[in-house]
Amino acid sequence: MIGGLSVVLALLAQVMLVNRLPLPGGGAPDLVLLAVIGAALGRGAQHGAVLGFCAGLLVDIMPPSAHLVGQYAFALAVVGYVAGRGAGGPVTTVVLCVLIAPLLAALVVGLVSDPRVTVAALTERVPVTVVYTLLVSPIVIWLTTRGREAGYST
Repeated sequence: MIGGLSVVLALLAQVMLVNRLPLPGGGAPDLVLLAVIGAALGRGAQHGAVLGFCAGLLVDIMPPSAHLVGQYAFALAVVGYVAGRGAGGPVTTVVLCVLIAPLLAALVVGLVSDPRVTVAALTERVPVTVVYTLLVSPIVIWLTTRGREAGYST
C-alpha cells in the first residue's frame, strides 16, 4: 500500500511540479522511477514488477501523453523486478536501474519505429535526465522506504 501511495504521490509531483521546472539541459528527474525502485527494494522482485507495471501504465496515460501506451509499463516493470532482486546492494541497484530505465524505453520506441523520437533527442535528453534522477535519488528513495521502516507496510 505504501509503495502504491508513494508512486501516486511521485506521479503527481512529477506532473504538477518537476516537469514544469526550467532546469538546465531540458531534462527533469524521474520521480516515479525512483518511487518504484524504492518500493521494490523493500518488497522484492514480484512486488516491484507489478508495481512498476501499474506505475508505468499511469505514466503512459497521464497527460501530456505523447508516446505509446505500454512503453513505460514495460520499462518500469523490468526495473521494478531488477530493483526487487537488489543484486549488488541498494546504491548499485539504484544506479543500475536509473541507467537501464531510459534505455529500455528507448528500445521499445526503436522496436515500434516511433517517428516522433529521434536519436538526437535521446542523446541530448537521456543523459541529463539520468544525472538529475541520480541527484535526487537519495531523497526519493529515503522517502519511499521510510514508511516501510516505520512499520506502516502492509
